[in-house]
Amino acid sequence: MVATDAPATATSEPAEKPASKFVGELARPAHALATPLREVGSFFAMALDTAVALVTTRFAYREFVHQCWFVARVSIVPGLLLTVPFSVIVTFILDILLSEIGAADLSGAGAALATLTQTGPITSVLVVGGAGATAMCADLGARTIREELDAMRVMGIDPIQRLVVPRVLALTLNAFLLNSIVCIAGVVGSYFFAVNVQHVTPGAFADSLTTLMGLSETVLCFLKAIMFGLAAGLIACYKGITVGGGPQGVGNAVNETVVYTFVALFVINVLVTGVGVGATK
Repeated sequence: MVATDAPATATSEPAEKPASKFVGELARPAHALATPLREVGSFFAMALDTAVALVTTRFAYREFVHQCWFVARVSIVPGLLLTVPFSVIVTFILDILLSEIGAADLSGAGAALATLTQTGPITSVLVVGGAGATAMCADLGARTIREELDAMRVMGIDPIQRLVVPRVLALTLNAFLLNSIVCIAGVVGSYFFAVNVQHVTPGAFADSLTTLMGLSETVLCFLKAIMFGLAAGLIACYKGITVGGGPQGVGNAVNETVVYTFVALFVINVLVTGVGVGATK
């Protein structure tokens, strides 16, 4: 008996290939954007909870004082050591330019403008963000992976009210106060350098300090410091209470705190400087 059945042939057509290798990446924008958008939303939700807890719940004064002393202890000396070289470099460059046009007596105006508008606030937040904020993030991250925050919630204690609010206010207050010390140290250091090294007249240096700087520029300087400290505190606390992955996750959160704080610093600096310059015209 002769078999007449022919072998079965595949009738299914091959899957259609994408026209470009980028189609696969473009086909999943929701998955690529979900995590960053969720992180941004969670951050602003925590910031809103912090603002509400500040005015509606009992304030943790003891924790606030403890955190203020801790941040001040780790920030004052590095801030002073960092601002003097910055201010001296700026003064040195300005004095060279002013000497070329015969206006070396205006060295004080340039030193005051550079220190109060840029060097002081930026140095303050670099020190506060690099020393105080990272330590706070590591502390909260360690508490999170040990499930201390969950235990506090079980006992009816709000971690935002008990831990986040005092730390955010402590960083903000220390940034404000450290900015004062840093600005004074920067101007004094510029004075000694300009007088003793570049032979600028002491009276002319002191007399020109208020040539370009007034009340509005001083207020803008301290406003920058307050906003920098507030942003650093919120970022550090958010990364600390949302950490995951054990000790390695705590280390990653500390690194991310430094990066995000410095990025926020430059963004806020550009925006506030632009708004301030436009308002003073």
